[in-house]
Amino acid sequence: MFIGRERELASLNALYDSGRFEFVVLYGRRRVGKTELIKRFTEDKNAVYFTGVESSAKQNLENFSRSIFEYISGTDRGDAAYGSFQSALDAVFQIAEKERVVLAVDEYPYVARASKSFASTLQMIIDKYKDRSKLMLILCGSSMSYMEDHVLAYKAPLYGRKTAQIKLLPFSFEETCRYFKNFSAEEKALAYGMMGGTPQYLLQINDKLSIEKNIKNTYLNPISSIYEEPTNLLKQEVREPAIYSAVITAIAAGASRMSEISGKVGEDTNKCSAYIKSLLTLGIVKKETPYGEKASKKSIYSIDDNMFRFWYRFVPENASLIARGADDLVYKRIGPQLSDYMGKVFEEICRQYLWKLLLDGRSPVEFSSLGRWWGNDPVNKRQAEIDLMGAQDKDTALFAECKWTNEKVDLSVLETLVERSNLFPYKNKHFFLFSKSGFTKGCADKAKALGNVSLVTYGDMMTVSNREG
Repeated sequence: MFIGRERELASLNALYDSGRFEFVVLYGRRRVGKTELIKRFTEDKNAVYFTGVESSAKQNLENFSRSIFEYISGTDRGDAAYGSFQSALDAVFQIAEKERVVLAVDEYPYVARASKSFASTLQMIIDKYKDRSKLMLILCGSSMSYMEDHVLAYKAPLYGRKTAQIKLLPFSFEETCRYFKNFSAEEKALAYGMMGGTPQYLLQINDKLSIEKNIKNTYLNPISSIYEEPTNLLKQEVREPAIYSAVITAIAAGASRMSEISGKVGEDTNKCSAYIKSLLTLGIVKKETPYGEKASKKSIYSIDDNMFRFWYRFVPENASLIARGADDLVYKRIGPQLSDYMGKVFEEICRQYLWKLLLDGRSPVEFSSLGRWWGNDPVNKRQAEIDLMGAQDKDTALFAECKWTNEKVDLSVLETLVERSNLFPYKNKHFFLFSKSGFTKGCADKAKALGNVSLVTYGDMMTVSNREG
């Protein structure tokens, strides 16, 4: 099932239509759909598709040769192979002098690691042919750090040769919902909270079953692919998966500042900083600073990937029960916690909704960024938080509060948001209240009286998205 990626496909097709040499670097986390995107893009085009394997240079050269021979003659020439990667690349580039051809090298890091001279050879071949070539070259990789350090970085042999780069990200909530035709609106949010927007994870969900049954079939099932996915992914991406797992565990347990994380892990802050940097690159962890502030001392860390968040929140502490097949008992523990867990997920859904309003020209405030704010409230002499805020200029900003609860949002929530907005000097303010379950009459009356408040229920958000989708 291929869903979404309209923008990426349009970009690739525009590059293809140029008719000249193009070199695209396509990278992103494992399971995010890079291979499927390449296959969809090349399905109606002349293409040589080759996937690198974690093996020897000889094996990769043989596989590459086989892909070229199959393109040229339409048959597999058995054990026949080019004498070197240089001669194989030469062959493809020579074909592309006469016709438009796509050469897609998937899992490029495996090839480049096995053959240390591959990148330099490719650089030489590109420089030799690019001015008269009709080749569209796509280098694709899942190792984020490798692609950034050895392909895109200034010191990399291929630096300056690419004509485009695409960092493929997980789906947004709106795109994720396309997978689940049979789920209710609330179930779609819960599914997104469980799996995030990574296509391979979403395919593990059956929208004809309840969320409870899906959780039992995946996270609470020792033989499911999701059950060991975080561990397996870390083993593929980093050298010390146990320490990285300890860092994520510390963050999942509530440690948000560098000093707290290093204390729980038992490593000094410099080492923890290096681990967290890798997790940031992988998109597993995110770093936040209070909106509008640059001070790094206030920075906090949280788990950004919903699959990792869900797994580390509920699986490790219940591992012994899960191993014994007690999924009913474990779910009895998890079920009552889901509403609290969904709080941060709903904030992200609301953030995406506000961005969509802006891009559609329907936002009352034309902000340039959105973020959380936390800090000292000198009036009430306590710490305060604002779920989301974004400024248009020095005079205009929006403030938002997001509530995923079964109770209607009452007047006190609006009053608190208005009060906290007074900690900032903006003259023109617009307030958003987002609610899973609606608003009390008192809250609705006050919002109407103020005139600068938008009350948005989750159901209304979904209705708009479904209508526009």
